[in-house]
Amino acid sequence: MSAGRKGEKGERPRAHGKKTTRRIGPKAGHPFIVLTGLSGSGKSQAIRALEDLGYFCVDNLPTTLIPTLAKLSLRAGGDIDRVAIVVDVREGNFLSQFPKIFRRLQKIPRLNPVLIFLEASNAALVRRFSETRRPHPLAPDRSVSEGIHDERSRLNAIRDMADEIVDTSDMTVHELRQFFMSLSRDRSQTRLVITLLSFGYKHGLPVDADLVFDVRCLPNPHFVPALRRRTGRDRAVADFMEKDAPSRDFMDRLEEYLRYVAPYYIAEGKSYLTVAIGCTGGRHRSVMIAERLRGALAEVGGAQVRVRHRDITHV
Repeated sequence: MSAGRKGEKGERPRAHGKKTTRRIGPKAGHPFIVLTGLSGSGKSQAIRALEDLGYFCVDNLPTTLIPTLAKLSLRAGGDIDRVAIVVDVREGNFLSQFPKIFRRLQKIPRLNPVLIFLEASNAALVRRFSETRRPHPLAPDRSVSEGIHDERSRLNAIRDMADEIVDTSDMTVHELRQFFMSLSRDRSQTRLVITLLSFGYKHGLPVDADLVFDVRCLPNPHFVPALRRRTGRDRAVADFMEKDAPSRDFMDRLEEYLRYVAPYYIAEGKSYLTVAIGCTGGRHRSVMIAERLRGALAEVGGAQVRVRHRDITHV
């Protein structure tokens, strides 16, 4: 929904973002995102998305403690460098104290406070409250519609302070996640952790795999007496597999595919990708290929690669 569009009765025009958008990134100081807005507009989903992106997140923080948390995040050598909090009408002093407290945040050196206001149409909010069967926090003994109208009028001043106004009426959880990723100026900080997991089919499929590749079609070093007690980490096993032309072609195509799809997972905002490679016992072929893929995927920007051999100790 674009800015300036006429809303439903009792609503203010909604926008996906203000014309002047402040970006979050190291060059502007330590990111300190403050999420607020209408009840039912998706703040819980938004804070979970930010947590997945590496932010230290606090939901329903008392308004008076916001400056304290901000100062803690600025301490040299601290574990907290990017913060996101949710504050809203659930906290009794929010409406009266928040404007002056946020202005204090804006004056703190090296801090980059960004106020994001989430809202949605009346119809979307009523539907969400109906689906969850929860009362509106401002109308425990009245209709949800009355609570929504009351909350809109109370939050007008805070809405006008926002750096970003986001209408979530038609947004999915994935679209919310993409929005918060787009706020970051330093997109290179987004990391996808790729786990290359070798396993043996005879010990069962890994339950946490996103992609599974069966390499039992390749020649098996297990049937070479000199290699049987070795593993895919040994140079002799790698040489055995590398000298077979069809095996080399298989591995080259697998590397090419994974290098091709990894950027799509990064762009989607996925934090973890587990690529499982399975052979019969999980000691030779799958181990060797996982180790080979480690080097190939290390070149993918925005990804961190780790290797785990689940069944390498099985005999």
